[in-house]
This record gives sequence, C-alpha cells and structure tokens, in this order.
Amino acid sequence: MNNPTPSADRKKRYLGVALLMAFILLVAAYYLSASCPSLPGMGSCRRILFIGNSYTYVNDLPQVLASLARSGGHRVQTGMAAVGGWTLADHAASSRTLELLRASKWDFVVLQEQSEMPAMEQSRTTSMYPAARQLVAQIEELGARPMFFMTWAHREGLPDYMLMDFRSMQFAIDRAYLGIAEELNVPLAPVGYAWLLANAQDPQLQLWQQDGSHPTQQGTYLAACVFYAAIFHQSPAGLNYLDQLPIQVARELQTVAANAVLTDPQQWYLP
Repeated sequence: MNNPTPSADRKKRYLGVALLMAFILLVAAYYLSASCPSLPGMGSCRRILFIGNSYTYVNDLPQVLASLARSGGHRVQTGMAAVGGWTLADHAASSRTLELLRASKWDFVVLQEQSEMPAMEQSRTTSMYPAARQLVAQIEELGARPMFFMTWAHREGLPDYMLMDFRSMQFAIDRAYLGIAEELNVPLAPVGYAWLLANAQDPQLQLWQQDGSHPTQQGTYLAACVFYAAIFHQSPAGLNYLDQLPIQVARELQTVAANAVLTDPQQWYLP
C-alpha cells in the first residue's frame, strides 16, 4: 500500500481541525458545581459564575481555577454558562443564562465576550457594550460582583480588520475591555495582557491550539492563574496545583500572571 503524500496528510490535518471547530461551536455548557468543600483551615466559600463561550469551556477554565484556588487554601464553587460562538448579547437574551445567574448567591460573575467583537469598533459599540451594561445591572441587582474576562487575541491577529498580528489585535481588545470596565466601575481579569507578556517572555510557550484561537492546556492554566490573582489579590506563584503541566512551565505561567495583575501599574482590579 502506498504511503499518503504530504499534501494528503495536510488535508487530513486541516479536516480534523475543521471538524473539531465545528464540534466546539455546537457545545453548550451549563452547570453548577457541587457545594463548596468543607476543609479544615479554609475560610468562607467564594462562588464564581462564568458566562461566555468556548474560550471559557475548552479545558474547563472554571474547574482549573477551582483546583488552583483550593491549592491556595480557598474554598470555591463554580458555575458555567458557555455556548460555542455566543456573544454577551446572546447571554443577555437567554433564559437559561438568567436561570443559572439566579441559581446561587454568586460572589463574582465573569463576563467573556466573543473573541473578535471587542477588537471591532462597530461590534463593541452596538452589541458588546449594550449587552455588558444590561448584564452588569442584572448581576449587581442580585448582589454579585461582575468581572470582565479580557480575552487573548488570535495568534495571527485579525487581518480582515487591519489588525495584522497578535499584538495589534490584543491592544484593540484591551482598549475595549478597559473602556467598558472604567465606565461601569467593574474589575477585570487581564488574561489577554498576561498572554502578551508570556508570549514576549518565552515564545516557546504553547498557549494557542492549532487553530490559533482556542487555548491549549497551558493557555487555560495561565488564564486560571490570572483569575486567581484578580479575585483573591494574591500571587499564584508557588501553588502546588499544576494541572499536569511540567513544573517549570506551570511556575513560569504563575509568575507571569502575578506580574500581569499584581505588579503592573495599570491596577487591573478595583479595591
């Protein structure tokens, strides 16, 4: 039997990636995790709901954060409302998202917009910002604290909108989230900024999947470390939960997250 040609191998790989992305776009994740574990020496429970899409549910970011938090001595319960490709406007109109928002007495509710919309001025002003205002008002009415999830840019940028590389797209995303966070006086987790720091510091890190958009296990772990620092106002450096990453990689990502949130003069979280 003849071996497949290199071009045939490439076609198979591309088809595999396309099928994976089609599957991701169909996935919907709505869950409320079990009650907070009662462990000796731990304080009160923090309940954290994530509202977003595949950037949130790929690799189960809420669960990685919960495991990281427990290794730091914090009791955490998480929930997730995430549908592939959904925008904040989709969640604002969703009865299921509203049901989950009302299902527990949340301390924090994390809002993650679709990956490209913050980088495009028209989309953020006509869709992202109005939906964010609506959701923040609902969250605060229920007594929870909203937090924006500043996402990372695509590895190759967004050339169709003249954002020709990762850095230029990331700067556009940062401006979008900072603008609405300042307007509404809402803290944010600067995950995308941490990716920018990590990528500049060590280009050998593998934060993106093959599609150049979704996170690898390293990317999700970095995001969880950023949320740990933003929510608990503590450094994740030295925590024992590594999510099966090589220890040197996990330690590097922990340090990047701590620098991004706690030592940067931007002061991402609010007191």
